[in-house]
Amino acid sequence: MTGVAHQKWWGWGVEGVAFNHRDKPKMAPFVYDKVGIDLNAPGSPPPNFDDLDVPAPRIGEELTGTLTAAVGREHVRDDDLERVIHTYGKGLPDLVRVRAGDLPRVPDVVVYPADESQVQAVVDAVVAADAVLIPFGGGSNISGSLTPPADEQRTVVSLDLGRMNRVLEVDEEAGLARIQAGVQGPDMEDQLNSRGWTVGHQPDSFRHSTLGGWIATRSSGMQSDKYGDIADITRGLRMVQPGKVVVLRPLPSTSTGPSVREMILGSEGRLGVVTEAWVHVHRLPENRDIIAYLYPSWDAALAAMQEISVSDAAPTVTRVSDANETQFSLSTQKESAGLKGKAQQALFDVLARRGWDLEQACLSYIGYEGGAGKVKAEKNVVGRIVRRHGGIKLGRGPGALYDQKKFDTPYIRDFLLDIGGLADVSETAAPWSKLPEVYMATTRAAREAFERIGVRGFIMCHLSHSYHSGACLYFTFAFAPGVDGAQEQLERYWTVKKAIQQTFVDLGATLSHHHGVGTDHAHWLEEDISPAGTDVMVSLLQGVDPGRNLNPGTIIPAQREW
Repeated sequence: MTGVAHQKWWGWGVEGVAFNHRDKPKMAPFVYDKVGIDLNAPGSPPPNFDDLDVPAPRIGEELTGTLTAAVGREHVRDDDLERVIHTYGKGLPDLVRVRAGDLPRVPDVVVYPADESQVQAVVDAVVAADAVLIPFGGGSNISGSLTPPADEQRTVVSLDLGRMNRVLEVDEEAGLARIQAGVQGPDMEDQLNSRGWTVGHQPDSFRHSTLGGWIATRSSGMQSDKYGDIADITRGLRMVQPGKVVVLRPLPSTSTGPSVREMILGSEGRLGVVTEAWVHVHRLPENRDIIAYLYPSWDAALAAMQEISVSDAAPTVTRVSDANETQFSLSTQKESAGLKGKAQQALFDVLARRGWDLEQACLSYIGYEGGAGKVKAEKNVVGRIVRRHGGIKLGRGPGALYDQKKFDTPYIRDFLLDIGGLADVSETAAPWSKLPEVYMATTRAAREAFERIGVRGFIMCHLSHSYHSGACLYFTFAFAPGVDGAQEQLERYWTVKKAIQQTFVDLGATLSHHHGVGTDHAHWLEEDISPAGTDVMVSLLQGVDPGRNLNPGTIIPAQREW
Protein backbone atom coordinates (compact mmCIF):
# COMPACT_ATOMS: atom_id res chain seq x y z
CA MET A 1 0.00 0.00 0.00
CA THR A 2 1.16 3.51 -0.77
CA GLY A 3 -0.26 5.09 2.39
CA VAL A 4 -1.58 8.04 0.36
CA ALA A 5 -5.25 8.96 0.88
CA HIS A 6 -7.32 10.22 -2.07
CA GLN A 7 -10.65 11.90 -2.60
CA LYS A 8 -13.70 10.05 -3.86
CA TRP A 9 -13.21 8.85 -7.43
CA TRP A 10 -16.64 10.27 -8.34
CA GLY A 11 -16.76 13.52 -6.33
CA TRP A 12 -15.26 15.95 -3.89
CA GLY A 13 -13.73 15.13 -0.54
CA VAL A 14 -13.70 11.99 1.52
CA GLU A 15 -16.13 9.11 1.73
CA GLY A 16 -18.81 9.58 4.36
CA VAL A 17 -18.89 13.38 4.13
CA ALA A 18 -21.74 14.91 2.14
CA PHE A 19 -23.96 17.98 2.05
CA ASN A 20 -27.38 17.81 3.70
CA HIS A 21 -30.01 20.53 3.33
CA ARG A 22 -32.57 19.04 5.73
CA ASP A 23 -31.60 21.33 8.61
CA LYS A 24 -31.74 24.42 6.39
CA PRO A 25 -35.47 25.10 5.93
CA LYS A 26 -35.10 28.10 3.59
CA MET A 27 -32.73 26.47 1.13
CA ALA A 28 -35.05 24.12 -0.77
CA PRO A 29 -37.66 26.82 -1.53
CA PHE A 30 -34.90 29.24 -2.58
CA VAL A 31 -33.23 26.80 -4.99
CA TYR A 32 -36.55 25.72 -6.48
CA ASP A 33 -37.55 29.33 -7.05
CA LYS A 34 -34.27 30.27 -8.73
CA VAL A 35 -33.43 27.21 -10.85
CA GLY A 36 -36.39 24.85 -10.57
CA ILE A 37 -34.47 22.06 -8.83
CA ASP A 38 -36.30 20.15 -6.11
CA LEU A 39 -33.77 19.45 -3.36
CA ASN A 40 -36.13 16.88 -1.87
CA ALA A 41 -36.26 14.81 -5.05
CA PRO A 42 -34.70 11.36 -4.81
CA GLY A 43 -31.13 11.60 -6.03
CA SER A 44 -29.26 9.25 -8.31
CA PRO A 45 -26.32 7.78 -6.44
CA PRO A 46 -22.92 7.68 -8.13
CA PRO A 47 -22.39 4.62 -10.29
CA ASN A 48 -20.90 1.46 -8.93
CA PHE A 49 -17.21 1.45 -9.74
CA ASP A 50 -17.36 -2.17 -10.87
CA ASP A 51 -19.77 -1.12 -13.62
CA LEU A 52 -17.20 1.16 -15.26
CA ASP A 53 -15.49 0.02 -18.43
CA VAL A 54 -11.90 0.97 -17.67
CA PRO A 55 -9.49 0.61 -20.61
CA ALA A 56 -6.64 -1.78 -20.04
CA PRO A 57 -3.24 -0.21 -19.31
CA ARG A 58 -0.87 0.32 -22.23
CA ILE A 59 2.61 -0.11 -20.84
CA GLY A 60 5.46 -2.33 -21.81
CA GLU A 61 7.44 -4.59 -19.52
CA GLU A 62 10.62 -2.56 -19.92
CA LEU A 63 9.11 0.70 -18.65
CA THR A 64 7.25 -1.13 -15.89
CA GLY A 65 10.51 -2.67 -14.77
CA THR A 66 12.34 0.65 -14.80
CA LEU A 67 9.61 2.37 -12.77
CA THR A 68 9.55 -0.52 -10.31
CA ALA A 69 13.30 -0.29 -9.87
CA ALA A 70 12.96 3.44 -9.25
CA VAL A 71 10.25 3.51 -6.56
CA GLY A 72 9.66 -0.09 -5.45
CA ARG A 73 7.05 -2.60 -6.52
CA GLU A 74 4.45 -1.55 -3.92
CA HIS A 75 4.58 2.01 -5.23
CA VAL A 76 3.81 1.20 -8.86
CA ARG A 77 0.06 0.76 -9.26
CA ASP A 78 -1.91 -0.26 -12.33
CA ASP A 79 -5.21 -1.34 -10.78
CA ASP A 80 -8.35 0.25 -12.22
CA LEU A 81 -9.35 2.29 -9.16
CA GLU A 82 -5.94 3.95 -8.83
CA ARG A 83 -5.88 4.78 -12.51
CA VAL A 84 -9.40 6.25 -12.57
CA ILE A 85 -8.70 8.36 -9.47
CA HIS A 86 -5.77 9.88 -11.38
CA THR A 87 -7.69 10.44 -14.64
CA TYR A 88 -9.67 13.56 -13.77
CA GLY A 89 -9.57 16.50 -11.42
CA LYS A 90 -12.68 17.82 -9.67
CA GLY A 91 -14.03 20.30 -12.20
CA LEU A 92 -17.70 20.08 -13.13
CA PRO A 93 -16.94 18.55 -16.58
CA ASP A 94 -14.62 16.05 -14.88
CA LEU A 95 -17.34 14.86 -12.51
CA VAL A 96 -20.03 14.66 -15.19
CA ARG A 97 -17.76 12.57 -17.38
CA VAL A 98 -16.42 10.22 -14.74
CA ARG A 99 -19.92 9.57 -13.35
CA ALA A 100 -21.01 8.70 -16.90
CA GLY A 101 -18.11 6.27 -17.25
CA ASP A 102 -16.55 8.42 -19.99
CA LEU A 103 -12.93 7.24 -19.86
CA PRO A 104 -11.39 7.69 -23.32
CA ARG A 105 -7.85 7.84 -21.93
CA VAL A 106 -6.79 6.72 -18.49
CA PRO A 107 -3.25 6.82 -17.05
CA ASP A 108 -1.63 3.46 -17.62
CA VAL A 109 0.26 3.41 -14.35
CA VAL A 110 0.51 5.48 -11.15
CA VAL A 111 3.85 5.82 -9.40
CA TYR A 112 4.54 7.14 -5.89
CA PRO A 113 8.12 8.41 -5.42
CA ALA A 114 9.49 8.94 -1.93
CA ASP A 115 12.10 11.59 -2.68
CA GLU A 116 13.62 13.75 -5.37
CA SER A 117 16.05 11.09 -6.57
CA GLN A 118 13.11 8.78 -7.27
CA VAL A 119 11.27 11.60 -9.08
CA GLN A 120 14.38 12.10 -11.24
CA ALA A 121 14.53 8.39 -12.05
CA VAL A 122 10.85 8.35 -13.04
CA VAL A 123 11.08 11.49 -15.19
CA ASP A 124 14.17 10.18 -16.98
CA ALA A 125 12.54 6.79 -17.58
CA VAL A 126 9.37 8.34 -18.99
CA VAL A 127 11.23 10.62 -21.39
CA ALA A 128 13.58 7.81 -22.48
CA ALA A 129 10.53 5.69 -23.31
CA ASP A 130 8.84 8.62 -25.09
CA ALA A 131 5.92 8.32 -22.70
CA VAL A 132 3.84 11.06 -21.04
CA LEU A 133 4.21 12.22 -17.44
CA ILE A 134 1.38 13.99 -15.53
CA PRO A 135 2.22 15.23 -12.01
CA PHE A 136 -0.56 14.69 -9.44
CA GLY A 137 -0.96 16.34 -6.03
CA GLY A 138 -4.31 16.24 -4.26
CA GLY A 139 -6.40 15.83 -7.42
CA SER A 140 -8.48 18.94 -6.70
CA ASN A 141 -7.74 20.79 -9.95
CA ILE A 142 -10.84 22.21 -11.67
CA SER A 143 -9.41 23.45 -14.98
CA GLY A 144 -8.65 20.18 -16.77
CA SER A 145 -4.94 19.99 -15.93
CA LEU A 146 -4.81 16.31 -14.95
CA THR A 147 -6.60 14.48 -17.77
CA PRO A 148 -4.53 12.79 -20.50
CA PRO A 149 -5.34 13.89 -24.07
CA ALA A 150 -8.03 11.56 -25.41
CA ASP A 151 -5.98 10.80 -28.54
CA GLU A 152 -2.69 10.17 -26.73
CA GLN A 153 -1.25 6.88 -27.99
CA ARG A 154 1.87 6.87 -25.82
CA THR A 155 2.04 5.37 -22.34
CA VAL A 156 0.73 7.79 -19.71
CA VAL A 157 2.34 7.82 -16.27
CA SER A 158 0.68 9.64 -13.36
CA LEU A 159 3.31 10.79 -10.85
CA ASP A 160 1.63 11.07 -7.43
CA LEU A 161 3.72 13.09 -4.97
CA GLY A 162 1.62 12.13 -1.95
CA ARG A 163 4.48 10.37 -0.14
CA MET A 164 6.59 13.55 -0.28
CA ASN A 165 4.70 15.34 2.48
CA ARG A 166 7.13 16.68 5.07
CA VAL A 167 8.21 20.05 6.35
CA LEU A 168 11.96 19.59 6.03
CA GLU A 169 13.29 22.63 7.88
CA VAL A 170 12.39 26.08 9.14
CA ASP A 171 14.76 29.04 8.93
CA GLU A 172 13.33 30.93 11.90
CA GLU A 173 15.52 34.00 11.44
CA ALA A 174 14.45 34.44 7.80
CA GLY A 175 10.85 33.30 8.23
CA LEU A 176 11.19 30.58 5.60
CA ALA A 177 10.34 26.89 5.52
CA ARG A 178 11.53 24.17 3.14
CA ILE A 179 8.62 21.88 2.41
CA GLN A 180 8.08 18.89 0.11
CA ALA A 181 5.67 19.55 -2.73
CA GLY A 182 3.29 16.66 -2.05
CA VAL A 183 2.11 17.85 1.36
CA GLN A 184 -1.58 18.71 1.60
CA GLY A 185 -2.74 21.89 3.31
CA PRO A 186 -3.90 20.52 6.69
CA ASP A 187 -0.84 18.28 7.11
CA MET A 188 1.51 21.15 6.26
CA GLU A 189 -0.16 23.50 8.73
CA ASP A 190 -0.20 20.86 11.47
CA GLN A 191 3.55 20.38 11.11
CA LEU A 192 4.22 24.12 11.06
CA ASN A 193 1.72 25.03 13.79
CA SER A 194 3.40 22.58 16.18
CA ARG A 195 6.51 24.77 15.84
CA GLY A 196 4.54 28.02 16.15
CA TRP A 197 4.47 28.88 12.42
CA THR A 198 1.94 29.14 9.58
CA VAL A 199 2.05 29.70 5.83
CA GLY A 200 -1.45 31.21 5.99
CA HIS A 201 -2.42 30.01 2.50
CA GLN A 202 -6.04 28.85 2.45
CA PRO A 203 -7.54 28.19 -0.99
CA ASP A 204 -11.05 26.70 -1.16
CA SER A 205 -9.36 23.36 -1.90
CA PHE A 206 -7.10 23.63 1.17
CA ARG A 207 -8.08 20.28 2.69
CA HIS A 208 -7.38 18.34 -0.52
CA SER A 209 -4.66 20.22 -2.39
CA THR A 210 -0.89 20.34 -2.15
CA LEU A 211 1.90 22.87 -2.04
CA GLY A 212 3.11 21.65 -5.43
CA GLY A 213 -0.37 22.00 -6.88
CA TRP A 214 -0.64 25.55 -5.56
CA ILE A 215 2.66 26.45 -7.22
CA ALA A 216 1.69 24.72 -10.48
CA THR A 217 -1.51 26.77 -10.82
CA ARG A 218 -0.50 30.09 -9.18
CA SER A 219 -3.01 29.58 -6.38
CA SER A 220 -4.54 32.27 -4.19
CA GLY A 221 -6.07 31.77 -0.77
CA MET A 222 -8.79 33.32 1.34
CA GLN A 223 -6.14 35.09 3.43
CA SER A 224 -4.03 36.30 0.50
CA ASP A 225 -4.64 39.94 1.38
CA LYS A 226 -2.17 39.49 4.23
CA TYR A 227 -0.07 36.46 3.31
CA GLY A 228 0.07 36.97 -0.44
CA ASP A 229 -0.74 34.65 -3.33
CA ILE A 230 1.42 31.54 -3.70
CA ALA A 231 3.54 33.51 -6.18
CA ASP A 232 4.42 35.90 -3.33
CA ILE A 233 4.84 33.13 -0.76
CA THR A 234 7.14 30.90 -2.82
CA ARG A 235 10.71 32.22 -2.67
CA GLY A 236 12.78 29.25 -3.84
CA LEU A 237 12.22 25.75 -5.18
CA ARG A 238 13.64 22.62 -6.76
CA MET A 239 12.17 21.22 -9.98
CA VAL A 240 13.17 18.00 -11.70
CA GLN A 241 13.58 18.09 -15.47
CA PRO A 242 14.87 15.31 -17.74
CA GLY A 243 18.44 14.68 -16.66
CA LYS A 244 18.74 17.69 -14.33
CA VAL A 245 17.30 19.73 -11.49
CA VAL A 246 16.45 23.43 -11.50
CA VAL A 247 17.55 24.91 -8.16
CA LEU A 248 16.32 28.35 -7.09
CA ARG A 249 17.59 29.62 -3.75
CA PRO A 250 15.16 31.39 -1.38
CA LEU A 251 16.15 35.00 -1.95
CA PRO A 252 14.04 38.03 -0.98
CA SER A 253 14.56 39.61 -4.41
CA THR A 254 16.91 39.34 -7.38
CA SER A 255 17.84 41.14 -10.59
CA THR A 256 19.16 38.24 -12.64
CA GLY A 257 17.28 38.44 -15.91
CA PRO A 258 13.77 37.14 -16.60
CA SER A 259 12.51 35.36 -13.51
CA VAL A 260 12.81 31.58 -13.78
CA ARG A 261 10.80 31.36 -10.56
CA GLU A 262 7.94 33.21 -12.26
CA MET A 263 8.20 30.93 -15.29
CA ILE A 264 7.73 27.86 -13.09
CA LEU A 265 4.82 29.33 -11.14
CA GLY A 266 1.67 28.37 -13.04
CA SER A 267 3.46 25.97 -15.40
CA GLU A 268 1.14 23.03 -14.55
CA GLY A 269 3.83 20.39 -14.89
CA ARG A 270 4.91 21.39 -18.41
CA LEU A 271 8.39 22.52 -17.33
CA GLY A 272 9.10 19.71 -14.89
CA VAL A 273 8.11 18.35 -11.49
CA VAL A 274 8.43 20.63 -8.45
CA THR A 275 9.72 18.50 -5.59
CA GLU A 276 10.09 21.06 -2.80
CA ALA A 277 9.84 24.78 -2.16
CA TRP A 278 11.05 27.43 0.24
CA VAL A 279 8.04 29.45 1.34
CA HIS A 280 7.35 32.38 3.63
CA VAL A 281 6.13 31.42 7.10
CA HIS A 282 4.77 33.66 9.84
CA ARG A 283 4.44 33.29 13.57
CA LEU A 284 0.95 32.19 14.61
CA PRO A 285 -1.05 35.36 15.31
CA GLU A 286 -1.99 36.29 18.86
CA ASN A 287 -5.55 37.04 17.78
CA ARG A 288 -7.67 36.04 14.81
CA ASP A 289 -11.13 37.44 14.14
CA ILE A 290 -13.60 37.35 11.23
CA ILE A 291 -16.23 40.09 11.42
CA ALA A 292 -19.36 40.22 9.25
CA TYR A 293 -20.75 43.44 7.79
CA LEU A 294 -23.79 44.23 5.66
CA TYR A 295 -24.03 46.82 2.87
CA PRO A 296 -27.19 48.26 1.32
CA SER A 297 -26.02 47.62 -2.24
CA TRP A 298 -23.31 46.09 -4.42
CA ASP A 299 -22.12 49.50 -5.56
CA ALA A 300 -21.68 50.62 -1.97
CA ALA A 301 -19.86 47.39 -1.13
CA LEU A 302 -17.43 47.73 -4.05
CA ALA A 303 -16.62 51.31 -3.12
CA ALA A 304 -16.00 50.31 0.49
CA MET A 305 -13.75 47.40 -0.46
CA GLN A 306 -11.65 49.64 -2.68
CA GLU A 307 -11.27 52.19 0.10
CA ILE A 308 -10.29 49.45 2.56
CA SER A 309 -7.64 48.21 0.14
CA VAL A 310 -5.78 51.55 0.25
CA SER A 311 -6.46 52.35 3.91
CA ASP A 312 -4.18 51.95 6.92
CA ALA A 313 -5.91 48.66 7.69
CA ALA A 314 -4.31 45.43 6.46
CA PRO A 315 -6.98 42.72 6.82
CA THR A 316 -6.28 39.05 6.16
CA VAL A 317 -9.65 38.50 4.45
CA THR A 318 -11.61 41.02 2.37
CA ARG A 319 -14.71 39.44 0.90
CA VAL A 320 -18.14 40.71 -0.05
CA SER A 321 -21.00 38.84 -1.73
CA ASP A 322 -23.40 40.37 -4.21
CA ALA A 323 -27.13 40.36 -3.49
CA ASN A 324 -27.69 36.96 -5.10
CA GLU A 325 -24.91 35.26 -3.17
CA THR A 326 -26.05 36.98 0.01
CA GLN A 327 -29.58 35.64 -0.45
CA PHE A 328 -28.20 32.18 -1.15
CA SER A 329 -26.02 32.32 1.97
CA LEU A 330 -28.98 33.34 4.11
CA SER A 331 -31.00 30.45 2.67
CA THR A 332 -28.38 27.97 3.88
CA GLN A 333 -28.69 29.04 7.50
CA LYS A 334 -29.91 26.50 10.01
CA GLU A 335 -33.21 27.29 11.68
CA SER A 336 -32.82 29.58 14.70
CA ALA A 337 -35.86 29.48 16.95
CA GLY A 338 -34.25 31.21 19.93
CA LEU A 339 -32.89 34.67 20.61
CA LYS A 340 -30.42 34.48 17.77
CA GLY A 341 -33.12 34.06 15.16
CA LYS A 342 -35.29 36.75 16.71
CA ALA A 343 -32.34 39.17 16.85
CA GLN A 344 -31.59 38.69 13.17
CA GLN A 345 -35.22 39.23 12.18
CA ALA A 346 -35.42 42.31 14.40
CA LEU A 347 -32.32 43.75 12.72
CA PHE A 348 -33.76 43.16 9.26
CA ASP A 349 -37.03 44.80 10.34
CA VAL A 350 -35.10 47.89 11.51
CA LEU A 351 -33.16 48.07 8.24
CA ALA A 352 -36.37 47.78 6.22
CA ARG A 353 -37.86 50.69 8.18
CA ARG A 354 -34.74 52.69 7.36
CA GLY A 355 -35.44 52.16 3.67
CA TRP A 356 -33.09 49.27 2.92
CA ASP A 357 -34.12 46.94 0.10
CA LEU A 358 -33.03 43.75 1.81
CA GLU A 359 -33.05 41.84 -1.47
CA GLN A 360 -30.15 44.10 -2.55
CA ALA A 361 -28.17 43.80 0.67
CA CYS A 362 -24.62 42.46 0.40
CA LEU A 363 -22.88 40.40 3.09
CA SER A 364 -19.18 40.97 3.76
CA TYR A 365 -16.49 39.24 5.82
CA ILE A 366 -13.32 40.99 6.94
CA GLY A 367 -10.54 39.11 8.74
CA TYR A 368 -8.11 40.55 11.25
CA GLU A 369 -4.95 39.04 12.74
CA GLY A 370 -2.23 40.21 15.10
CA GLY A 371 -1.78 41.78 18.49
CA ALA A 372 -4.76 43.21 20.33
CA GLY A 373 -3.81 46.81 19.61
CA LYS A 374 -3.28 46.19 15.90
CA VAL A 375 -6.55 44.30 15.51
CA LYS A 376 -8.49 46.98 17.40
CA ALA A 377 -7.00 49.76 15.28
CA GLU A 378 -7.76 47.98 12.02
CA LYS A 379 -11.33 47.27 13.09
CA ASN A 380 -11.78 50.94 13.81
CA VAL A 381 -10.44 51.95 10.39
CA VAL A 382 -12.64 49.43 8.60
CA GLY A 383 -15.66 50.30 10.72
CA ARG A 384 -15.44 53.96 9.74
CA ILE A 385 -15.17 53.03 6.05
CA VAL A 386 -18.13 50.65 6.28
CA ARG A 387 -20.29 53.32 7.92
CA ARG A 388 -19.21 55.90 5.36
CA HIS A 389 -20.65 53.66 2.64
CA GLY A 390 -23.90 53.00 4.47
CA GLY A 391 -22.97 49.59 5.86
CA ILE A 392 -23.44 48.12 9.33
CA LYS A 393 -21.50 45.67 11.48
CA LEU A 394 -23.12 42.28 12.10
CA GLY A 395 -20.42 40.97 14.41
CA ARG A 396 -18.41 37.86 15.19
CA GLY A 397 -21.19 35.25 15.03
CA PRO A 398 -21.70 35.16 11.25
CA GLY A 399 -17.96 35.57 10.75
CA ALA A 400 -17.17 32.57 12.93
CA LEU A 401 -19.73 30.49 11.02
CA TYR A 402 -18.13 31.48 7.72
CA ASP A 403 -14.72 30.50 9.08
CA GLN A 404 -16.01 27.07 10.10
CA LYS A 405 -17.78 26.30 6.80
CA LYS A 406 -15.47 27.95 4.28
CA PHE A 407 -14.12 24.69 2.82
CA ASP A 408 -17.47 22.88 2.52
CA THR A 409 -19.00 24.52 -0.56
CA PRO A 410 -17.79 21.91 -3.11
CA TYR A 411 -19.95 19.30 -1.39
CA ILE A 412 -23.04 21.28 -2.45
CA ARG A 413 -22.02 20.87 -6.09
CA ASP A 414 -21.89 17.08 -5.69
CA PHE A 415 -25.30 17.10 -4.01
CA LEU A 416 -26.78 19.06 -6.93
CA LEU A 417 -25.23 16.64 -9.42
CA ASP A 418 -26.99 13.78 -7.65
CA ILE A 419 -30.38 15.41 -8.28
CA GLY A 420 -29.74 16.64 -11.80
CA GLY A 421 -28.29 20.12 -11.31
CA LEU A 422 -25.08 21.57 -12.70
CA ALA A 423 -23.11 24.16 -10.73
CA ASP A 424 -19.67 25.58 -11.40
CA VAL A 425 -17.45 28.63 -10.95
CA SER A 426 -15.48 31.12 -13.03
CA GLU A 427 -13.16 33.66 -11.48
CA THR A 428 -11.26 36.63 -12.85
CA ALA A 429 -9.39 39.75 -11.81
CA ALA A 430 -9.55 43.30 -13.14
CA PRO A 431 -8.66 46.85 -12.11
CA TRP A 432 -11.01 48.62 -9.72
CA SER A 433 -12.04 50.94 -12.57
CA LYS A 434 -13.31 47.99 -14.61
CA LEU A 435 -14.83 45.80 -11.89
CA PRO A 436 -18.39 47.20 -12.07
CA GLU A 437 -18.54 46.74 -15.84
CA VAL A 438 -17.03 43.24 -15.67
CA TYR A 439 -19.56 42.28 -13.01
CA MET A 440 -22.59 43.64 -14.89
CA ALA A 441 -21.54 42.26 -18.28
CA THR A 442 -20.72 38.81 -16.90
CA THR A 443 -24.02 38.38 -15.07
CA ARG A 444 -25.84 39.61 -18.20
CA ALA A 445 -23.90 37.18 -20.44
CA ALA A 446 -24.78 34.27 -18.15
CA ARG A 447 -28.48 35.16 -18.13
CA GLU A 448 -28.49 35.42 -21.93
CA ALA A 449 -26.79 32.02 -22.15
CA PHE A 450 -29.44 30.51 -19.88
CA GLU A 451 -32.10 31.91 -22.22
CA ARG A 452 -30.37 30.46 -25.30
CA ILE A 453 -30.44 26.95 -23.90
CA GLY A 454 -33.93 27.39 -22.48
CA VAL A 455 -33.27 26.89 -18.76
CA ARG A 456 -33.75 28.78 -15.54
CA GLY A 457 -30.32 29.65 -14.25
CA PHE A 458 -28.79 31.51 -11.36
CA ILE A 459 -25.49 33.37 -11.14
CA MET A 460 -23.97 34.95 -8.06
CA CYS A 461 -20.64 36.56 -7.26
CA HIS A 462 -18.29 37.65 -4.52
CA LEU A 463 -15.30 39.95 -4.50
CA SER A 464 -12.17 38.68 -2.82
CA HIS A 465 -8.38 39.03 -2.95
CA SER A 466 -8.07 42.80 -2.99
CA TYR A 467 -4.95 44.40 -4.43
CA HIS A 468 -3.70 47.96 -4.86
CA SER A 469 -5.07 48.19 -8.41
CA GLY A 470 -8.02 45.80 -8.38
CA ALA A 471 -9.56 42.61 -7.06
CA CYS A 472 -10.85 39.15 -7.91
CA LEU A 473 -14.47 38.53 -8.87
CA TYR A 474 -15.56 34.95 -8.22
CA PHE A 475 -18.76 33.87 -9.99
CA THR A 476 -20.84 30.77 -9.24
CA PHE A 477 -23.60 29.64 -11.60
CA ALA A 478 -26.14 26.84 -11.49
CA PHE A 479 -28.94 25.42 -13.62
CA ALA A 480 -30.80 22.22 -14.40
CA PRO A 481 -29.68 21.18 -17.92
CA GLY A 482 -33.06 19.64 -18.82
CA VAL A 483 -31.47 16.94 -20.97
CA ASP A 484 -30.22 13.42 -20.40
CA GLY A 485 -26.78 12.19 -21.28
CA ALA A 486 -23.41 13.55 -20.24
CA GLN A 487 -22.57 14.91 -23.69
CA GLU A 488 -25.82 16.84 -23.98
CA GLN A 489 -25.47 18.22 -20.46
CA LEU A 490 -21.92 19.36 -21.10
CA GLU A 491 -22.90 21.06 -24.35
CA ARG A 492 -25.34 23.22 -22.40
CA TYR A 493 -22.81 23.75 -19.64
CA TRP A 494 -20.20 24.99 -22.11
CA THR A 495 -22.68 27.44 -23.62
CA VAL A 496 -22.83 29.17 -20.24
CA LYS A 497 -19.19 28.73 -19.28
CA LYS A 498 -17.92 30.10 -22.62
CA ALA A 499 -20.21 33.12 -22.41
CA ILE A 500 -18.73 33.99 -19.02
CA GLN A 501 -15.10 33.41 -19.97
CA GLN A 502 -15.44 35.34 -23.22
CA THR A 503 -16.86 38.30 -21.35
CA PHE A 504 -13.83 38.33 -19.08
CA VAL A 505 -11.31 38.67 -21.88
CA ASP A 506 -13.51 40.97 -23.98
CA LEU A 507 -13.50 43.49 -21.13
CA GLY A 508 -9.80 43.23 -20.34
CA ALA A 509 -10.09 40.99 -17.29
CA THR A 510 -7.99 37.84 -16.95
CA LEU A 511 -9.31 34.43 -17.99
CA SER A 512 -8.41 33.09 -14.54
CA HIS A 513 -7.24 34.64 -11.30
CA HIS A 514 -6.22 31.50 -9.42
CA HIS A 515 -7.61 28.29 -10.91
CA GLY A 516 -5.00 28.10 -13.67
CA VAL A 517 -5.39 27.43 -17.37
CA GLY A 518 -5.39 23.67 -17.90
CA THR A 519 -7.36 22.64 -20.95
CA ASP A 520 -10.63 24.31 -19.97
CA HIS A 521 -9.28 27.87 -20.29
CA ALA A 522 -6.56 27.38 -22.90
CA HIS A 523 -8.87 28.49 -25.73
CA TRP A 524 -8.68 32.11 -24.47
CA LEU A 525 -4.95 32.32 -23.79
CA GLU A 526 -4.06 34.37 -26.87
CA GLU A 527 -6.82 36.85 -26.07
CA ASP A 528 -5.54 37.09 -22.50
CA ILE A 529 -1.78 37.49 -23.00
CA SER A 530 -1.75 38.34 -26.77
CA PRO A 531 -0.58 36.14 -29.67
CA ALA A 532 2.97 37.42 -29.19
CA GLY A 533 2.84 36.56 -25.50
CA THR A 534 1.66 33.09 -26.43
CA ASP A 535 4.62 32.82 -28.83
CA VAL A 536 6.93 33.40 -25.88
CA MET A 537 5.16 30.74 -23.82
CA VAL A 538 5.19 28.19 -26.64
CA SER A 539 8.92 28.80 -27.21
CA LEU A 540 9.58 28.27 -23.49
CA LEU A 541 7.63 25.02 -23.30
CA GLN A 542 9.04 23.70 -26.56
CA GLY A 543 12.60 24.54 -25.52
CA VAL A 544 12.28 22.62 -22.27
CA ASP A 545 10.16 19.72 -23.56
CA PRO A 546 10.56 19.28 -27.33
CA GLY A 547 9.10 15.77 -27.22
CA ARG A 548 5.90 16.89 -25.43
CA ASN A 549 6.46 14.35 -22.64
CA LEU A 550 5.50 16.65 -19.76
CA ASN A 551 1.73 17.04 -19.33
CA PRO A 552 1.05 17.91 -22.99
CA GLY A 553 -2.20 19.64 -23.93
CA THR A 554 -2.45 22.01 -20.97
CA ILE A 555 -2.09 25.80 -20.88
CA ILE A 556 -1.62 26.64 -24.55
CA PRO A 557 -4.38 26.41 -27.21
CA ALA A 558 -4.57 23.11 -29.07
CA GLN A 559 -3.60 24.72 -32.38
CA ARG A 560 -0.35 25.98 -30.83
CA GLU A 561 0.87 22.55 -29.75
CA TRP A 562 3.85 21.39 -31.78
